[in-house]
Amino acid sequence: MLSDDDIARSRGPVSEEADEAVWRAFEQIDADPNNELIVGEEAGEVVATCQLTFTPGLSRGGASRMTIEAVRVRADRRGGGRGRALMEFALGRARDRGCVLAQLTTDKRRGDAQRFYASLGFVASHEGMKLGLPVGR
Repeated sequence: MLSDDDIARSRGPVSEEADEAVWRAFEQIDADPNNELIVGEEAGEVVATCQLTFTPGLSRGGASRMTIEAVRVRADRRGGGRGRALMEFALGRARDRGCVLAQLTTDKRRGDAQRFYASLGFVASHEGMKLGLPVGR
């Protein structure tokens, strides 16, 4: 699903085959009880994915929050409610885990995604910032 994403391709080479580093990351995520990889399938084909990270916190009275990342719906399957179903499932997982807040970030260039998240009730309440870190330093 990364290969049909212009923004993902602009960040570096994209391949449908996972390399060793991606497999290591998958194994770490899979082994961590505070992370879940969600996969939506239709007729045995992966059509949607996301990663959920559950974080305990000291703010909000020690409340936990869920961060939703890497949301993807296959380009040829968009517009049929799959993204909404994926997000509703994710929000259900947050409730199951006792989270009081669900949060996500989306690239500023993804206007359609921003409108989609707003339609689910998400609000742009904070300004996110990132800092790229050199590998191996």
